[in-house]
Amino acid sequence: SKHKALSWEHANKIEAQLREEVQQLLKLAEDSDSRPVNDGLDVPAEIARREKRLGAIAQAKAKIEERARERHAVEQQEYEAKCAKRQGQRDEGKKPRGPDPQPPASGPKASDQVNLTDEESRIMPTSSGGFEQSYNAQAAVDTETMLVVVHNVSQAPNDKREITPILDKVQALPEGLGQVSTLLGDTGYFSAANVNACEAQGIEPMLSMKRESHHIPVLQRFAPD
Repeated sequence: SKHKALSWEHANKIEAQLREEVQQLLKLAEDSDSRPVNDGLDVPAEIARREKRLGAIAQAKAKIEERARERHAVEQQEYEAKCAKRQGQRDEGKKPRGPDPQPPASGPKASDQVNLTDEESRIMPTSSGGFEQSYNAQAAVDTETMLVVVHNVSQAPNDKREITPILDKVQALPEGLGQVSTLLGDTGYFSAANVNACEAQGIEPMLSMKRESHHIPVLQRFAPD
């Protein structure tokens, strides 16, 4: 459930509140000889309860930081690939389109979160426009038999990161099943890195570069480039 997820921003807020409450309780315990403690208030138990929650928050923050480092490593590779592509265009005397890519920011984002009941899952966008706590499941299907050849389940919401794991599993298949010569995919899988990954394994990538409009007028559809 999204409601059982703890974000980086909220974790820091609750952590600061709990630390302040622990200090208040310690001060209350020190002053207990001169000032009576409210009936029903078990100071040691309240301190222990907050320290336990602080420990859980520390573990959650460590998990968020670990994921942030993993994300930054991937984003840095994508950034360097884009820079290399643009530099290659410049070397050929071409002017790259659009502004230069910006380097990815390191560290957790305020919205980064971990689910407290299923920490391996992630908040992902859905086709209906909302968000759900889920996984990203992928399958490679043989176009002739329509049989699933390999599958993969990951925590990455971006499908562009799913080509390489599938390629690795395809290459590990028994030789008797034959060789994969072509990979078909929609625009959600297209990236320079994925094209290079396919070609490095001797597979021809056929990935849509952009989403096309539906119901294009026939004369426009067959117009010369």
